[in-house]
Amino acid sequence: MATIYEVSELAGVSLATVSRVMNKNAKVSEKTRDKVLAAMKELDYKPNTIARSLASNRSDSVGILVSELRGLFYSQIMSGIEEVLRASEKHVIIAAGHSKETEEIDGIEFLISRRCDALILHVESVSDDYLIELSKGPVPFVLINRHIPEISARCVSLDNEQGGYLSAKALLESGHRDIAYISGPLWKMDANERFKGHQRALAEFGAHYDETLFFEGDYAETSGEEGLSQLLNQNKKFTGLVCANDYMASGAMSKAREHQLDLPADLSIVGFDNIIFASHLYPKLSTVNYPLDQMAKATANWVLKTVYNQKIEKVQNLFQPEFIERDSVVPVQRR
Repeated sequence: MATIYEVSELAGVSLATVSRVMNKNAKVSEKTRDKVLAAMKELDYKPNTIARSLASNRSDSVGILVSELRGLFYSQIMSGIEEVLRASEKHVIIAAGHSKETEEIDGIEFLISRRCDALILHVESVSDDYLIELSKGPVPFVLINRHIPEISARCVSLDNEQGGYLSAKALLESGHRDIAYISGPLWKMDANERFKGHQRALAEFGAHYDETLFFEGDYAETSGEEGLSQLLNQNKKFTGLVCANDYMASGAMSKAREHQLDLPADLSIVGFDNIIFASHLYPKLSTVNYPLDQMAKATANWVLKTVYNQKIEKVQNLFQPEFIERDSVVPVQRR
């Protein structure tokens, strides 16, 4: 198998010049380019990623760190990023941080060690200070689903507070005032912001927040089941339930049927994320749309624009949620 060294010798040019030709660098003359291409053809040379990166000092690879490798939420992040980068002949290396500080740092250091040209990070446990300090280093990175004011240009995030507001508002506008809430883990920024939005909506409509009708889940379907069981055990009336994601809403709906509740007649439920299965639940789940695919593609475009100097219009940093009305919420007077 021919090597890049043999191509440079046959063409009578330097190794760097061969690499520039493979990287389509405009600084190479047409005559030199033709010589290199002719040598590559004669030797049946197939360029590899390492060879192409010699002149540009690029690996043409981008590191992605997500909290988990399983689940629709994270697969949507990874596939959205990969689709955009692959179209520009860039490859991805993926690691998982498991929402633990030490593992997130290990994942970041691993991706840097793999000579990634840039990193796209979905991190929840490392501190703002760590990320601010990381931004001073040589490897560019962009955050998804997190906003840090000091490095806001590197952040692509959702207005989670507004999303939490919209989910509660949907119930409140339907006449519900006794509303229970199943949150995500409140140490996570998105869960905390969604709960703040929920409380803002209650205050705006003059509805009382009852802390006994609150359950802190972990975003898993099972915590939606456990949460509704504990809320029902309070023996307090509530006609509406807000869940901080669709997985927990799905679990709550399943548990509600075990308790012989008629949905939505006995209990109106709202989710968050608009995961694909939300429209296939019964009743179809009303939820808040999380434009995750658009956000994932925005982070990939940030890399293409910032690192690879591609001509891309301004990358959107802040995305707005949208309430998706389906069948799981009915007005109180219809109950």
